Amino acid sequence: MPKELLNLGCKQLVDQISAGQTSSLSATEAVFTAIKARNGEIGAFLALFEAEALAQAQSVDERVAAGNAVGPLAGVPIAVKDNMCMTVGPTTCGSKILEHFHAPYDATVIEKLRAADAVIIGKTNLDEFAMGSSTENSGLKETVNPWDSTRVPGGSSGGSAAAVAGRLCYAALGSDTGGSIRQPASFCGVVGLKPTYGAVSRFGLVAYGSSLDQIGPMTRCVPDSALMMNVIAGHDPKDSTSVDETLAPTIDFLAGLDDPVEGLTIGIVPDLTAGAQPEVRDAVTAAIDLYQSLGAKVVEVALPHAEYAIATYYVIATAEASSNLARYDGVHYGHRTADPKDYTEVYSKSRAEGFGQEVKRRIMLGTYVLSSGYYDAYYLKALKVRNLIRADFDRAFEQCQCIVMPVAPSTAFKRREKTADPLQMYLADVYTISANLAGIPGLSIPCGRGSGQLPIGLQLLGPSFSEATLLRIARMYEHNTDWRMEPPGL
Repeated sequence: MPKELLNLGCKQLVDQISAGQTSSLSATEAVFTAIKARNGEIGAFLALFEAEALAQAQSVDERVAAGNAVGPLAGVPIAVKDNMCMTVGPTTCGSKILEHFHAPYDATVIEKLRAADAVIIGKTNLDEFAMGSSTENSGLKETVNPWDSTRVPGGSSGGSAAAVAGRLCYAALGSDTGGSIRQPASFCGVVGLKPTYGAVSRFGLVAYGSSLDQIGPMTRCVPDSALMMNVIAGHDPKDSTSVDETLAPTIDFLAGLDDPVEGLTIGIVPDLTAGAQPEVRDAVTAAIDLYQSLGAKVVEVALPHAEYAIATYYVIATAEASSNLARYDGVHYGHRTADPKDYTEVYSKSRAEGFGQEVKRRIMLGTYVLSSGYYDAYYLKALKVRNLIRADFDRAFEQCQCIVMPVAPSTAFKRREKTADPLQMYLADVYTISANLAGIPGLSIPCGRGSGQLPIGLQLLGPSFSEATLLRIARMYEHNTDWRMEPPGL
């Protein structure tokens, strides 16, 4: 029974709990049993909240038994990336500088999960401050891919992706600044959705790149992503970048999910896929062929400024990181060096001891592009190119409802393969970064297996606030294929 229970989707579990066919306590106990058996190898979690989770599960079961109303995620064990503030346990961002920091408040998404009666089981590992594409930059722990422990799970939401794929939770929250939900979802064979910038509150998300960061769900199937979006999406007055109801009215993402999109037109950008592995190109081509067999029309669209996306992103993101991470000064909170001689040493030594190499690299890059004499040449120019990239997407979506492309140029690469060459690591996000620069939604869905049976992801990009349509388009594919296999050994 535990294995069958762990293989249920969120919606299936909610329905069974509501019908009295199983209990939240049984599901939560099964999850912690799996964690105790497998997390030692996978390394998905930085903190676990077993006592609190079991108490919450028991509370849900008692309310269900009494016939009381419960939330849409009632009793579902959920994991949360450890860059979202939570009053239970530490909020570390995978960094030694925050290793012992306890947030005094909950992020809005945490409040929404609690209001939906989800059972939050723990915080997952990530690249330090979400800066990375493999979760090898975590300052606290290493996470491996559940499909192959010699491979990375992707990043920066690698812990969340590995937890969902490894059946250590039913769904998880991740954050995506340049592909950090979609790329690990692709590498681990799960569904990952980066919503439109402003569609989900960022209040309580520890900032990396404030104009790029977005929280989103990581799940085993498309309906579960729709269910999670029903819970976490919506305006938040505490977040100044949250879009209000007039621009993004509240909708039910599950409504009509199984209805095919009539007259679907898919855009493809042929020159963008040239750098992908042949097995990735073949899987994406096969997915496009399937859509055509379902009646979709395929048109070629142009994104002429996409070639500048990597350079643009690493100017804007590092500039924002330099500003955001200046607050970790050894005084207000976080790590403080021992026995400093003066304030200068408090600042310099605390940061030198607390930050990892990749975070230091990005802070220095960002400080450089913002410095006097270089601001116009780098940062201001990058903002102008960002506008051109956004305009390219606007023109492309006049011809199609979504754009289809790979999520990543390869399947999950080997651990340590790219750590010595940061530029090669940055190129792992070549297909995902543009969506963050443009602020549009992007979704990764499993579309095949490469060598070694490693998962391959298909990326769907849509206009701003088209998440419901993207989910329906993804569901069309999911309904007609079955790539939702579980990793070996589970």
